[in-house]
Amino acid sequence: MTKRPEEIALLAESGRLLASVFGRLDRLVLAGMSTMEVNDLVEGMIVNDLQARPASKGQYGYAYTLNASRNSVVCHGVPSTADVLRDGDIVNFDITLEKNGYIADSSKTYLVGAVAPAAKKLVQVTYEAMWKGIRAVRPGARLGDVGHAIERHARRHGYAVVRDYCGHGIGREMHEPPQVLHWGRPRTGLVLREGMVFTIEPMLNQGREAVRTEDDGWTVVTCDGQLSAQFEHTVAVTRTGVRVLTLRAGERMPN
Repeated sequence: MTKRPEEIALLAESGRLLASVFGRLDRLVLAGMSTMEVNDLVEGMIVNDLQARPASKGQYGYAYTLNASRNSVVCHGVPSTADVLRDGDIVNFDITLEKNGYIADSSKTYLVGAVAPAAKKLVQVTYEAMWKGIRAVRPGARLGDVGHAIERHARRHGYAVVRDYCGHGIGREMHEPPQVLHWGRPRTGLVLREGMVFTIEPMLNQGREAVRTEDDGWTVVTCDGQLSAQFEHTVAVTRTGVRVLTLRAGERMPN
């Protein structure tokens, strides 16, 4: 379950490359683009520019490079030429990248054009909740501490944490032990040790936590039709705390 220093170095390189993909997305004017256009742009960058592999493509039979989850889509949104981003949308792009046999996983929710204050708040609090979880990571802490920090922040702002999906260990495989729940009780669960690598990727809903999967077998939506947001980083437990392997340019851990 723990990784050797040389493995973490390779995971960090994959994370660095993946962060650069998000840097490119940050510069896009998303309004008017289809989610398939974004998918194709990201695939071209990963394959041609970075000489890497989009790890999601072909995983469990999935046909695309990224998940594009817009508005009430919680996760696993399938890109489509018909799914055109409009002013006022929020959309999460979840992307994986494999380089030299090691996989990094990250996601970010984008504001498309002029977004309503309530949607902006959901996105901001979700981002903060992810960081609350990351800040709880250190040797000797427990996974329950991570989940509790996320859930406490979400509930403080009136949001529900999706319980059907969780973070996960990652390395040569996209999904490895342990499961990283985004809720929990302090001082419970697996004890964290130096060398563990996993994702923290909370999904917060404006309304109820209940979700359902649409007929395509992939797209997960809120049952009440309200908005959902998500952020994700891949992290490693260090000797003294935590290292974010997918940290993006200009991003830093909040105090």
